[in-house]
Amino acid sequence: MSLMGELNYFLGLQIKQLKEGTFVYQNKYCQKFLKCFGMVDANCIDTQIPTNENLDKYENGKDVDVKRYRSIIGSFLYLTASRPDIMFSECMCVQYQSASKESHLKVVKCILRYLHGTYKYGFWYPKRCDCSLVGYSDSDFTGCKLDRKSTSGT
Repeated sequence: MSLMGELNYFLGLQIKQLKEGTFVYQNKYCQKFLKCFGMVDANCIDTQIPTNENLDKYENGKDVDVKRYRSIIGSFLYLTASRPDIMFSECMCVQYQSASKESHLKVVKCILRYLHGTYKYGFWYPKRCDCSLVGYSDSDFTGCKLDRKSTSGT
């Protein structure tokens, strides 16, 4: 690329350039993030949010440390640069950062446990490949308990 050599890091993103393509990921950031919040030895799970979990803004429950909750959410925002798979779950948790309860922190910890098992995920950009975008949608009309909007975006 230049006299400085091959690109390895750019704005916190790790970049691995191979003959077949380029891989962009945030492996080191994710591990540091998990260590910071004490989730290095957590059990891994396959989904970010439990499918039977319904979050409520006016839930009765024990309040949690708002600074800690917000710092985890802020770290998620930075991580979504290479991990769009956590975007929906993270956006669901952002709604409750003004008055977070134990149930909200439980869901955030589920996302952390998901990241523990998938911290090596990232974007793969193959060379000379047809890049066609394919999307799937699960029709979930009025799926959100709070505002009765579609959670699938359709």
